[in-house]
Amino acid sequence: MPEIATAGVETELQRYFAAARLRASDYGEHYVALWDCLEQASTGGKRVRPAMVLAAYAGFGGRDLSLVTPVAVSFELLHTAFLIHDDVIDRDLARRGIANIAGQFSDRALAHGAASGQASAWAVTAAILAGDLALSEAHRILARLPVDTGRRIRLLDLLDRAVFVSAAGELADVTNAARPHPLGVTEVIATLEQKTAIYSFEAPLQAGAVLSGATDTAIDVLGRYGRLVGVAFQITDDILGVFGDPARTGKSALADLREGKQTALIAHAGSTIHWPAIAPFIGKTDLTEPEAELARGLLRDCGAPQAADELARDHAAKAVEALDTPLIPAELRSTLTALADSAVNRFR
Repeated sequence: MPEIATAGVETELQRYFAAARLRASDYGEHYVALWDCLEQASTGGKRVRPAMVLAAYAGFGGRDLSLVTPVAVSFELLHTAFLIHDDVIDRDLARRGIANIAGQFSDRALAHGAASGQASAWAVTAAILAGDLALSEAHRILARLPVDTGRRIRLLDLLDRAVFVSAAGELADVTNAARPHPLGVTEVIATLEQKTAIYSFEAPLQAGAVLSGATDTAIDVLGRYGRLVGVAFQITDDILGVFGDPARTGKSALADLREGKQTALIAHAGSTIHWPAIAPFIGKTDLTEPEAELARGLLRDCGAPQAADELARDHAAKAVEALDTPLIPAELRSTLTALADSAVNRFR
């Protein structure tokens, strides 16, 4: 991804969590610990969403960092909230091999003498509350932004749409895993748009553009670009989730297969004569690495990685085409073109 300075976002997040911890100290040690965990959960990401806000704002001539940085923070906290709640939905106690909020509070419960059932309750409760707090602050930031009422409402509407549509995508992702037959490619793309592309790319880009005073037509162009590049990014992510090197990606190469995640890989495989041989491995919760390697071989044989990669590249190319208008300033077009390229050319 092209370099977009987000140092101000880091500073603002640190300031926010320091103030929140101070407030939390009036309500007991467990609440302070929750805020410590929430800060850890928001640390170390790629800051894609803040970068989108900042790039669009600067691209349309915005120069007030004190105004745009809180908006960038809002979308990062939205992302943090979604990740935390996603772990609750998946009943995960760790993310990238490190204890998440649920995992830390499960350990905390046991250290305080709780039984295992109580520890599970601590874990789920803490994670849900932490996600709620991050989501609440994302809205609060925009509601307090010192801009005219019209722009404030537009920004809040963008955030609302991001939450509303992402919830639909998350629900679809969970319910689709129980389907007896793979989704078609069109259905997979729709879910990717809903779950990831809208909140990660479309909304942050449009928020930066709204804040800078861009025209409605230019904002619409960024929306189309964001949806397309978001799908390209997620398809590539799903390829890496099966064929990537965990040491480089930081992600398990077993989780998506065990979960039976409905991806572009599975959509293609399900349309081929190879599917009956592949199907027993998909959604097998105790899938071993040797079994996963067999599944990968079968997926390669049916052309699934190549088909998914071509689909991702097609979306990235269409995203770049959407920028081919004088409505988008040249420097911003260059930045977003580089982003589209990096979305589909990450390590394998």
